[in-house]
Amino acid sequence: MKMSFRWYGDSDPVTLEYIRQIPGMEVIVSAIYDVPVGEVWDGDKIKTLADKVAAAGMKLDVIESVPVHEDIKLGKPSRDRYLANYCQNIRNLAKYGVKVICYNFMPVFDWLRSDLDYKLADNSSALIFKQGTVDALNPYTSDLSLPGWDASYTKDGLIALLDEYKAVDAEKLWENFAYFLNAIMPTCDEVGMKMAIHPDDPPWPIFGLPRIITGADSYDRMISICPSLNNGFTVCTGSLGASPDNDLPAIIRKYGDRAHFIHLRNVKRTGEKCIEEAAHLSACGSRDMYEIVKAMYEAAPEAYVRPDHGRMIWGEQGRPGYGLYDRALGAAYINGLWEAVVKANR
Repeated sequence: MKMSFRWYGDSDPVTLEYIRQIPGMEVIVSAIYDVPVGEVWDGDKIKTLADKVAAAGMKLDVIESVPVHEDIKLGKPSRDRYLANYCQNIRNLAKYGVKVICYNFMPVFDWLRSDLDYKLADNSSALIFKQGTVDALNPYTSDLSLPGWDASYTKDGLIALLDEYKAVDAEKLWENFAYFLNAIMPTCDEVGMKMAIHPDDPPWPIFGLPRIITGADSYDRMISICPSLNNGFTVCTGSLGASPDNDLPAIIRKYGDRAHFIHLRNVKRTGEKCIEEAAHLSACGSRDMYEIVKAMYEAAPEAYVRPDHGRMIWGEQGRPGYGLYDRALGAAYINGLWEAVVKANR
């Protein structure tokens, strides 16, 4: 297990200095945030980021993420230009030591929550998703302010994009995804880059938009499209864990050789398609974190791992889900589980 931590660059109130003080922390997960989606990341920017991380005593082994342009997901004629740029980004990142790229293929909306500051019983705050809240909104008539989607869209731009997706059902999205995989995988194989797709979050359709990366069946179909071992997964236990249909230890054991990146967090299912993001401790949520870590030890012992979304605790202010304190507690808990599993198997 290679422990990592997400960092949002110089504007992140959680500094590299603080992250380095977390026991066992080896790797920073970051990205280039000032380049428009679909364009090429300049090598000098990547080198500057990698050098900054190295100066703090860690490595920039994982990028999260290189976003996929909507024209690729829509299958528009312009996609080939964006695919060429994507392949160049893969080469540029490999040149500066990046081993894994986390990405997603979610149309329009990235991860989505109905509240970023929900007060829990202990007075900490957490991210939550309530399907009823989302169902009550109409993206065509409401001034959407849901967290988790790209706020750079204007209202007219969002409506135009949603209109384009009316012609894209799940099968068409799979067709466009296959085109993407077949276009980039030769470059990945050439430079040794592991691609790790993040599951859809939450793993069901939103506003009528298809979601196709939702569990084991999705992974099987991906492998049938492109069998290269560089075609892999980010096993996000929170995203997949939102659905009771996903057996997380079984998924890790089955796809361990492709589980290039693992996001570890717990979720508490509070109703049909309703979740609260909980503390990492198994007892706090609906998932058995010990069994998940045990499966990692058995099937994906070399995977990069990061503590995922944390609560905001102890009065901390900052990016919701990405404060220091609860994610650091999560890292310590994961390290403890890992040490226990390793020693139990000696």
